[in-house]
Amino acid sequence: MKDAPLLASMQTAESPVSQRYVEKVTERTSRQVLDSLAIEEPLEIQLAYGPSHSRQTKPISVTMRTPGNDFDLAVGFLMTEGVVRDANDIEHIAYAGHPSEGSESLSMNALRLGTRRNIVRVDLATDVAVSLATLQRNFYTTSSCGICGKASLLALQTVSPPRATNTFTVDAQLLYRLPALLRASQRVFDRTGGLHGAGLFNSAGNLLALREDVGRHNAVDKLIGSEFLADRTPLRDCLLLLSGRASFELLQKALMGGVPMVAAVGAPSSLAVQVAKEFDITLVGFLREEHFNIYHGGERIGGHTPTSKGVRE
Repeated sequence: MKDAPLLASMQTAESPVSQRYVEKVTERTSRQVLDSLAIEEPLEIQLAYGPSHSRQTKPISVTMRTPGNDFDLAVGFLMTEGVVRDANDIEHIAYAGHPSEGSESLSMNALRLGTRRNIVRVDLATDVAVSLATLQRNFYTTSSCGICGKASLLALQTVSPPRATNTFTVDAQLLYRLPALLRASQRVFDRTGGLHGAGLFNSAGNLLALREDVGRHNAVDKLIGSEFLADRTPLRDCLLLLSGRASFELLQKALMGGVPMVAAVGAPSSLAVQVAKEFDITLVGFLREEHFNIYHGGERIGGHTPTSKGVRE
C-alpha cells in the first residue's frame, strides 16, 4: 500500500471535545460554567474483500470511540486481530457514509447519532485471503468473552507473529519519568480529564507517538495502526506505555505489533501477565514516579537491586 500515509492524512479533523454548561458546586455555592467533555461516538468498521468479480462488504465491529484518527483505529484493529499482516494487504480506506448507502449496519440506530461520519470501510487487495470465522467477530480478546485463559492463549498463538528474541532494555530511572512525559503530551486529557493515553517510547525515553481515546483499546489500535500504515511495524525497539491498566486485550495488541515491553500506570490482569510470560514481553505495572512492579522480564530493566524475595505488601 504505497500511498498509505496519504490515506491516513485524508481523515477529517473532527474535534474530540464538546462543550456544555454544567453547574459547579463549591462548598455551599454553585455557578454555571462551561465544561469540556470528551466526545464518545460509535464507529463501525467494514471490510471489503474477495476477488474483483465477487467483492463482499461486511461490517465486523462497532466500537465507541473519540472521533479522530479513525483510519488508524480501523487498521490497528484489523492488524491486531490478525486480519491483515502487511500494509500492502490494504488497497483503500474511506468513510462509507450513512449506513443505508451500503450493507446493513451492525448498529443502525446508534450510528445515526450526530452528524459525523461513523463508518470506515477498509478495502483489501483482491489476493488477500480472509477467514470467515474471524469475520464473524468471535474474537477471544475481550475481558468479558467468557472463555478460559488457556483457550485465549492457544487462540493467540494461531495468529501471533513469529516469536523474536527480546533485546529491549531500559533503566529504572528512565521508567519513572515516562508517565509524566505521557501526561504532559495528552492535550485532550488536559481539557476533558476523560481520555486514556497510549504512547510509544524508545530506549532513551523519547516519546515517538501518542494517541488518546475514551477506550483504552481504541487508543492502542490508533497508535499501532498509525505505525502499521507507516510501515514501522514490528515495533521491536519501542516501549508501549498505557495511562490505565493492562488487560489481556492490550497485551495481545502489543504482541501483534511486535512491542517488546509494556508499562502501565495501573494494574495488569492475571491473563495479561500470562501473555507476557508466554510471549516474553517485559511487563511493568503500577508505574509511578517512585515505584513500579515487574511482572515479567525484570532482567531487562537495569538500575535496581533485588533485596528480598517472597515479601507480601
